[in-house]
Amino acid sequence: MRFSLASTLVVTLAAQATANSWFGSTVYDKWHETELERWLSDNGIPHPGPSDRKNLQSTVKANWNDKVVSPYTSWDAQTLTNYLSLKGQQAKEGTEQDAKSLAEQVKGYWTETEDSANQAYGNVKGWIFDSWSDSQLKAFADKHGIPVPQPRQRDSLLAAVRDNYQSAAEKAKETANYPGNWLYASWSDSDLKSWFDERGYNVPQPSTRDSMIASLRRQSRLASLNAQGAYASVSSAAANAQQTLSDALLDSWSDSQIKEWADKN
Repeated sequence: MRFSLASTLVVTLAAQATANSWFGSTVYDKWHETELERWLSDNGIPHPGPSDRKNLQSTVKANWNDKVVSPYTSWDAQTLTNYLSLKGQQAKEGTEQDAKSLAEQVKGYWTETEDSANQAYGNVKGWIFDSWSDSQLKAFADKHGIPVPQPRQRDSLLAAVRDNYQSAAEKAKETANYPGNWLYASWSDSDLKSWFDERGYNVPQPSTRDSMIASLRRQSRLASLNAQGAYASVSSAAANAQQTLSDALLDSWSDSQIKEWADKN
């Protein structure tokens, strides 16, 4: 009986710990007041002063789902159409200018969930650099004294920057959970504008440096998701093309050639 009660207690405590982990505090509960205020400002949400942490968290919570988990619900028709195009889809005929109908179509291809968003914003360094060019990654590394492996390839650049991101923020005496303008200090104004142009995103007006960084920061998660989707699509197409080529080559072989290849392999 004693063993049974002890086992039950252990299981109960483990279940409570798991519940607290999944359903307790959210990722932004760990943010600094300036990060909470920054996120609200980036998303154009009126908010109390940074000294009132409880109200800041409450305001973020009230808007988190609409701005992070399902942001497409507030997109304009053009942005929704662009997203469908990235997914290889076309807007249904007659809905090209109907944002509500387009949002319903986007919903079917949207992959972000509350859990994945929470995990992503708990590890910003894992995706915020995805849409940076190689030269921008190198400039960031140089500015923060991060050694870059040679030969310099994108994968090694990303790994070096991510591995040293936290220490770079600490040395700069900046926050890293929802980073400020320091992250883009090595970007020129033309770099910022090009980032929007290359992705078909609207450049904020007036296009001041602060407003462009705020908009870029807000849309970086979407840019990362789109980049991941594009990479997966290209990889799948390449794999299909290779399989088609392999099948065609195999079809052209005689039975004796197939047997000879099988014997050697």
